[in-house]
Amino acid sequence: MTEVLFYHLTESTLEDALPGLLERSVERSWRAVVQTGTEDRRDALDGHLWTYRDDSFLAHATDREPHPAEQPILLTTGEGNPNGSKIRFLVDGASPPALADYDRAVFLFDGHDAAQVESARAHWKSMKEAGHAVTYWQQNADRRWERKA
Repeated sequence: MTEVLFYHLTESTLEDALPGLLERSVERSWRAVVQTGTEDRRDALDGHLWTYRDDSFLAHATDREPHPAEQPILLTTGEGNPNGSKIRFLVDGASPPALADYDRAVFLFDGHDAAQVESARAHWKSMKEAGHAVTYWQQNADRRWERKA
């Protein structure tokens, strides 16, 4: 079964947290796909990943660009996996596809957005019912992740 992690953002934004998680994935030689809830969010993250830090960027593309299979990180609104990722990030309440082909799925949700919290709860329940290994992580005041369940 797929390892499924829920990351509850309480101290930082998605834009603050996602690049570090993607960096760690790439360091492990994992290809990643980031599924957003809307095209606007996908496009905003696209621009952000090129400029989030002065001394770095994350090589990536969106699903509307050519050669998605060659991308180490692919941003999408769809359920496909054209770059053969083993880790899938789901943000903004995006509904996951079947996760059998992934080693890990990561749901990131904003703890200050009631709709995202409710969506995360529903996904938690369905992931547990599907038999996935599910863990819940919450940020502490120092923005570090603490396992809560």
